[in-house]
Amino acid sequence: MSSKNVTSNVVSVDEQAFENTDEAEVDEDGFEVVDETPEFQATVQMEVQAKVDANHPDGMVDTSDERIYGVSLEQEERIRAREAELERISAQAELGMQNGREQRTREVATKRSAERRAAFQKRAASVDPWANPERGDPRAEFTQEQLAAVNRQSMRLAEKLDGWSRAAIGRRLAEAVVGGKDLMSAVVGVYEELETAPGQVVPIGKLEEINRKEVSIEGRVEVLWEPSSPAIQQVGLIEDESGKTKLTVWEKSNQPWIEESERVRIHGAAKNWYNGRVSVALTGWSTLHFPERGRWWE
Repeated sequence: MSSKNVTSNVVSVDEQAFENTDEAEVDEDGFEVVDETPEFQATVQMEVQAKVDANHPDGMVDTSDERIYGVSLEQEERIRAREAELERISAQAELGMQNGREQRTREVATKRSAERRAAFQKRAASVDPWANPERGDPRAEFTQEQLAAVNRQSMRLAEKLDGWSRAAIGRRLAEAVVGGKDLMSAVVGVYEELETAPGQVVPIGKLEEINRKEVSIEGRVEVLWEPSSPAIQQVGLIEDESGKTKLTVWEKSNQPWIEESERVRIHGAAKNWYNGRVSVALTGWSTLHFPERGRWWE
């Protein structure tokens, strides 16, 4: 039946498309074919958001190279936030590696410092055998009677030497005894050594024997007199059971005022020599204490 409808006229594809543009498509029964494919349209909210995004300064096309083409501002914000999070994670990871490297550096530095200290102690052992870190406690070589005697003497010295423990004094005594001294000679030598050690309060009468520029002393201010220079705040004499010496307080030292007959303890006083006699001076680096101030019961 279809062969009867064939015509001899030849029509091109383009002509057929042009001719059928306004003609409705019908099925085999002659009814018009309706396209039931849903047509998607933007909602009012989407249209409003699109206008806002398009008119926002950050959303103008080609206004900035940093804009992400083809996405809304909301999508771009999520992308940027994710990128920032990844950068933060990367920075934390890099920082963690740096912290680990810093810890390893400290460990290596500590190890090398210990090695240098051990090497120095071994060199010092050529002068003092007890400086050798590989040598044990000399008290291990004592008999029970010798050890008891050393312990008794160390307890006596610990009561006289402020800041020195009985154990430290006992080791010094044991080293001296093992080195060949008798116990009494060792007691005298250790006492004199520790009595004038750095940081220890030194007897005023032994200031001449100390070979360093700063000393710590304690005594009572016997007398004060008028300074001979405006650069001097106070000047006088300080004494203890072992002797006396001149005390000068410089104006720029910013030290508290001292009264006559007052007991003072001075740390970090500068030791000076004038006309062959030793004296001490308080500078800005010195510290001054008054043991008897604030004793309300007196």
